[in-house]
Amino acid sequence: MRNIFLAIAGLALFAASCKKSDYALPTPSTKLQNQAIKRTLGPNIVGQVIEFAYAGAILKGKLTSFQADANIAGAAGTYMENQSYYTAQTGADVGVPVGDLSVTKATNTMVTFNVDTNAATLRYYYVIPEEARGKTVTITFTAKSADGESVSTVMGPYTVAKMDMKLNMKLTDNNAMYISIGDSTVYNATDAAAHAGSIDLVYLYRNLTTSAFGHALVSPAADPMYLPGVTLPTGVNRSTKELKAFNLQDHNLAPTEQYGGIFIDDIDLQTIDLSKSPNYAINLKADAGVWCQTADGKYNAYIFFNSVGTGTATVSMKRYKLK
Repeated sequence: MRNIFLAIAGLALFAASCKKSDYALPTPSTKLQNQAIKRTLGPNIVGQVIEFAYAGAILKGKLTSFQADANIAGAAGTYMENQSYYTAQTGADVGVPVGDLSVTKATNTMVTFNVDTNAATLRYYYVIPEEARGKTVTITFTAKSADGESVSTVMGPYTVAKMDMKLNMKLTDNNAMYISIGDSTVYNATDAAAHAGSIDLVYLYRNLTTSAFGHALVSPAADPMYLPGVTLPTGVNRSTKELKAFNLQDHNLAPTEQYGGIFIDDIDLQTIDLSKSPNYAINLKADAGVWCQTADGKYNAYIFFNSVGTGTATVSMKRYKLK
C-alpha cells in the first residue's frame, strides 16, 4: 500500500481544494480520518447507479472495515468493491485487493479487511431502487480501525428523479413501428391493434425525391400526407404533440465521452412547452431528438435517435409522468 502520510495528506488536500487562500497543510493526525466523493454526474434515475469513492486512513494501527448505510435500501446489485484504488503515474486507476467480498444486508453494505493496511480507498455502487423514486437518498460511510476507533461521513441527500428511462428500442419501418410512450414499448401492427389506445407515434422511413422525409415519428392522427403508404391498425388514432431538437445529446441516452455534459432532468420534462407544436416530426437523423406530449397530457418525453439505417432506427427515451 502507499505511504500512509501520503494518504492522510491526500485527504487533507481533498478537503482543502475548495479554499482559495490562507491555507497550510496540517500535521497528519494520529486519529482515524475519512473522506468520500460522489463520482457520478447527472440525474439520479431509478435503476441506475450512484458511484462513490470512500477513503480512510490512520497513522498508527490498521483498518478493519468500511461500510455504507443508506436511508433506503439499494436495489439488487448494490455493493462495495473489496479493492483499494490508487492512481498510477500513467493516470490509470489501479485496484489492490484488501478485503473480503462485500456483504449487503438491508440498508448496510460492508467490506471486512483481510490484509494489514492503514489506508484504503474503496468504491461503493448504490443501485437506485423503485422505492426511492421522487425521494432523497443519504449514504453514511463509516471506517473502523483495530483499536476500536470509528469515523463517519454523510453524503447527500440526493434527490432521485421521478422520470423513467428506456434505452435502445429497435424500430423497423413496416414492422416494429408503433411506439407507446405510456408503455415504454414498441409494437408491430398486430400488437398495436391490441393496444390501440396507447399508441402515440408511428415510425416510418421514406426516401422521397419530392421532399426531405427520411426517418420520421408521426402521430397516428396526423395528416395522412405524413403517413404515406401506412394503413393504421383499427383504433390507432391518438394525436401526440412533437418538437424536433438537434444538438441535445443527453448523456444518459447517448452514454459516450463525446456527449458528456448534457443531462435532461425532471424539470426539463416538466416545463417544456409543446402547446403549439405539430403532431409530426420528419427528416430525423442520428443524434436528433423529439420532445413529445401524449394526447391525454399524461406524459412528456424526449426520444433520442441513437442510430439509423435504411428503414431502421435505434432510439432511447426519457419519460415523465405529469398526472
